[in-house]
Amino acid sequence: MYVTTADGAQIFYKDWGTGRPVVLSHGWPLNSDSWEAQALFLAGHGYRVIAHDRRGHGQSTQTWHGNDMDTYADDLAAVLDTLDLRDATLVGFSTGGGEVARYIGRHGTARVAQAALVSAVPPFMLRTADNPGGVPVEVFDGIRAGSLADRSQTYRDLADGPFFGNNRPGAEVSQGIRDAFWLQSMASGHRNAYECIAAFSATDFRGDLAAFDVPTLVIHGDDDQVVPFEVGGMASSALVKEARLLVYCGAPHGITDTHRQQLGDDLLAFLKEYDG
Repeated sequence: MYVTTADGAQIFYKDWGTGRPVVLSHGWPLNSDSWEAQALFLAGHGYRVIAHDRRGHGQSTQTWHGNDMDTYADDLAAVLDTLDLRDATLVGFSTGGGEVARYIGRHGTARVAQAALVSAVPPFMLRTADNPGGVPVEVFDGIRAGSLADRSQTYRDLADGPFFGNNRPGAEVSQGIRDAFWLQSMASGHRNAYECIAAFSATDFRGDLAAFDVPTLVIHGDDDQVVPFEVGGMASSALVKEARLLVYCGAPHGITDTHRQQLGDDLLAFLKEYDG
């Protein structure tokens, strides 16, 4: 199924189950398939789960322009508005967390009951003069260079190494999980995925987090090698009023796969808090 945006892009989405809506925003350079464990679990527990492919990713249109957080947030708004979703819980993983934050910053919370940021890129990943604890631009330049030189191998290296913590002693991340990451990544548009690196790394979400006025859950692994815990979850939880922080001890970035049951259970408990 598809939603058409203002500029004509077709945004693919899955719509599973019935009940109060839960909207899942995925990470870079993946697609809605990356959420399938949590989508199946939550839909099986009485929720309507909508997971879309960001423009340029998965089955959505590979537009030439619009590979930026403002457009991603407006695309998310098109999904919520077209489906007329109300009392929704927005859940964003990694880059998807930025999408959720920018959506709230640009569109408010009239349709939103709760928000959850999972291994998410807010508040601001890039090291700058007013964000000295951020990640040096050279790290992102390296990802860009790898993407241009051999993006297929770059995705393999991410999956085999830091994304799932497979480079840690004793790690046992299945070949299937790593292959799924590569397969989803290669389904993204080359320009879309390349420009999204700047979108997730150089977008300042601090003002967006200040606009959060709904119950917010922040979940982050403290061994995240992609979005360091101190840069991501710890900093975001301090900026969102009354946010609750759950730290997954020793967990990597890709907890949607490595900690799928724990994440599903925690999201379900959060959803039930609103439902009473």
